[in-house]
Amino acid sequence: MTLAEICILIACLLPIVCAGIAKSKGFGKPRREGGFDNHNPRSWLADLQGWQARAHAAQLNSFEVLPLFIAGVLVAQHHQAAQHTVDALAVAFIVLRIGFIWAYLADHANLRSALWALGLACCIAQFFV
Repeated sequence: MTLAEICILIACLLPIVCAGIAKSKGFGKPRREGGFDNHNPRSWLADLQGWQARAHAAQLNSFEVLPLFIAGVLVAQHHQAAQHTVDALAVAFIVLRIGFIWAYLADHANLRSALWALGLACCIAQFFV
């Protein structure tokens, strides 16, 4: 397994981590006291506020970018791009995504947007290496 392929796995897990963060305040609490509602999770998530709502938004964004990242890595490898370049772009993407999630949770909107754009550039670059 290449480093880029390990990064695909990590990228697939990042939305799940964000979901856990979004739901974390509701774990262990009864539903009637605002705990996580597994009977109606989408409605419960829609009512989140503050950092929990931002964690949920980071989860959704992480799912949205995932196909482009996976496709970029696989296309680069299919075209036999230099593996060190594919790996470097994949690692950069993961580092940027972790920064993006942190910036989202911390409500640093401008930094978050810059990290998002750099991560997108890493994905697009995979198609041209």
